[in-house]
Amino acid sequence: MSAQIIDGKNISDAIREEMRQEVDQLKSKGVTPGLVVILVGEDPASQVYVNNKAKACEQLGYYSEVVRLPAETSQQALLDLIDKYNRSDVIHGILVQLPLPKHIEEKAVIDAISVEKDVDGFHPVSVGNLMIGDDALLPCTPSGVIELLKRTGNSPAGKHAVVIGRSNIVGKPVSMLLLRENATVTMCHSRTPNLPEMARQADILVVAVGVAKLVKKEWVKEGAVVIDVGMNRLPDGKLCGDVDYDDVLDTAGWITPVPRGVGPMTITMLMANTLKSAKRANGLG
Repeated sequence: MSAQIIDGKNISDAIREEMRQEVDQLKSKGVTPGLVVILVGEDPASQVYVNNKAKACEQLGYYSEVVRLPAETSQQALLDLIDKYNRSDVIHGILVQLPLPKHIEEKAVIDAISVEKDVDGFHPVSVGNLMIGDDALLPCTPSGVIELLKRTGNSPAGKHAVVIGRSNIVGKPVSMLLLRENATVTMCHSRTPNLPEMARQADILVVAVGVAKLVKKEWVKEGAVVIDVGMNRLPDGKLCGDVDYDDVLDTAGWITPVPRGVGPMTITMLMANTLKSAKRANGLG
């Protein structure tokens, strides 16, 4: 029997509709959520992401700015720009699109963004608050994964969750969020022995490694929930995830497709973080 499909696009649309109503209420009080996205250089994938973020702002009625800087922009010039937006009353979220040109230190840029406006959830203080369970603006893709689970009735509580991948952007934070939701969490990575055997123990399997079609049906427990965070382009130009979707479809109980799975949730959770920041800044949340 085929797995039930977790349609991230439909769930994302439902969340945005809920947010739109909140935005209308905020605007009636004179508050408009504001997001600035800063892009350094002309990375093609980054251009697409930035355009999608601007489009989401427009749909939700946010105030938005997109700042496109040449690749040769100095680190100090970028830090000065971030400082300007840290002090802005109309901007509640600051996002610097990664990756950055090699001459700019990523950590210095992330550290420079005000914690209150860190809508990516990458600042060390945000990460620390996530770790100890304090309120924080959460990393967008991991919090999107949790929303997908909850909104399909797949509560992590009491489940064994296996996360493959230990990146700072997805693997580590999604493990912490699953733990916060009372799952028992196992983290796996490239040095984990018997990786398929470990994956097969999962009630919830989250895969975020950037290797096309790595996970086969032999890796998946019958009826497991499979969340594929990967986004890879095949030689023929088609997109695929880190999970071999067609191979796993009849083994999993639930599965996210690529595209239309986790991807749409990332920008939606970015919008949610910006809304939360705007409410906080105005004493409304």
